[in-house]
Parts: sequence; C-alpha cells; structure tokens
Amino acid sequence: MKKLFLTSYSSLVLDKIVDILPAKPELLKLAFIPTARDPYHITAKVDPEKEKLKSMGFSIKTVDLKNKSKEQLRKELENIDVIFVAGGNTFYLLEKTIESGFDSLLKELINNGVIYIGSSAGSVLVGPDIDITRELDDPNKAPRLSTTKGVGLVDFIVLPHFGEGVYSDKVEKIYEKWKHSPYTVIPLTNKQAIIVENKTYRIISI
Repeated sequence: MKKLFLTSYSSLVLDKIVDILPAKPELLKLAFIPTARDPYHITAKVDPEKEKLKSMGFSIKTVDLKNKSKEQLRKELENIDVIFVAGGNTFYLLEKTIESGFDSLLKELINNGVIYIGSSAGSVLVGPDIDITRELDDPNKAPRLSTTKGVGLVDFIVLPHFGEGVYSDKVEKIYEKWKHSPYTVIPLTNKQAIIVENKTYRIISI
C-alpha cells in the first residue's frame, strides 16, 4: 500500500504518523534526506525535525542526494522503512532528485511499501508540478533544472506554510493565483498534514 505523510513543518505534527506505521518507530529505519537545505547553508547545531524523529525512536540514517547515482542511492536506502525529505529550496531539491535518479527509485520504494514523509519542499516534490514555489524559492539555485514537473506520487500540489507568519500574505496570493490551475492545490498550515493511503487522502490537524 502506498503511504505518504505530507507536512508543511513536520516536527509539529509527526506524532500523527504513528497511526499509519507498520510498527513502532523504534523498530523502523528512517532515511533523513536534508539535500533541499543546501542553498540556505543551514548550520544550526540542533535540527528540530531530526530531533523530533529521534525522540520518537526512529533509527536515523542521513542520506544526501547530490553527487549520487541511482545505484548508490539504492544501496544506501536498502532495508529502509521510512524516507523523510526535509524542506528547503524546492527547485534545487528537484534538480538533485532528477540528477541522482531518486525520482524513479522513490516510486519503486513507495510501491514496495516504504513510507514517505515530506516537509515543505519535500511535500511539494511528490506532486505533479513544483512551479507553485517560484515566489518562495529561488529557481536560480537549480541552474541545470529543465522542468518543473514533480515526481508525481500524488495528483495534487501542496502549498506549505499557509497563514503562517512571514509567509502569510505571499502564500495567500500564490493560492489565489493557483487555485484555478488545472491542478488541485491544497494550502497547508504548519499544524496540518496530509495522509495519503493508495489513491485516497485526508487532511488532519493538531
């Protein structure tokens, strides 16, 4: 069964994922993919999302997409139960996803039962198109990216950080612009998540 847990800011809502896990977190191996953060040069000693995952009991392995081949990633993701893709620059993330072959590998893994967690850019990545983030993320950080077509694991687009602080006005304007697009756009607050199970999804809140 295909299972995804899509969030705007994961650490606030991760407790809600327990209901769709095949076992307790302490029995599961999780791959933490921070690649989207590269353009922001984040150097904080404490990572709230990783700390939350650790506190839940997951065994965590950090996996970077850049400069990797599909076969290298396949080996690194062997025996992984959950894949977590962190937020950052969505264009950069998509560029590295395509260059590494992670896009096709991810589809294989999800279809074989690996659970996917996305946070912000990680949630946008799996939709049909990422161009909705153009006014939030700098496309110039991905100079070799020739498409905005997403991985396509879901048929809707997540618009993260809806109604949240500094993003509030900008994200609302983006939603007004995109809500009449050919795609279903789901604005997501930092206290919400989308649970996808096969072809159905539901929005939950804390």
